[in-house]
Amino acid sequence: MSFQAYLDKAEEKTGLTPRRFITLARERGYDSPDTRAGVILEWLKQDYGLGRGHGMALVHVIRNGAGISGKHVGTDGTHRDESDTLWLDGRANRP
Repeated sequence: MSFQAYLDKAEEKTGLTPRRFITLARERGYDSPDTRAGVILEWLKQDYGLGRGHGMALVHVIRNGAGISGKHVGTDGTHRDESDTLWLDGRANRP
């Protein structure tokens, strides 16, 4: 599953875009560099029923924004992404 697919699935499960999760994390102070991933994962599990894979994708965007490594961009593997920039504003708004 691509990185973008994890974010899209989290949105499908919760109705919240990745950008909305970033805002919610900021409101809780979870965007601080010293906030451990486990704290964010527990919040996402308890409040939204998200598992580790979807949670870690959200942890990444909460901490780093939309940029990802180009390692799998343009490959044909299962983890391939179309771009090194993730779309955070929801599947319905994707250009």
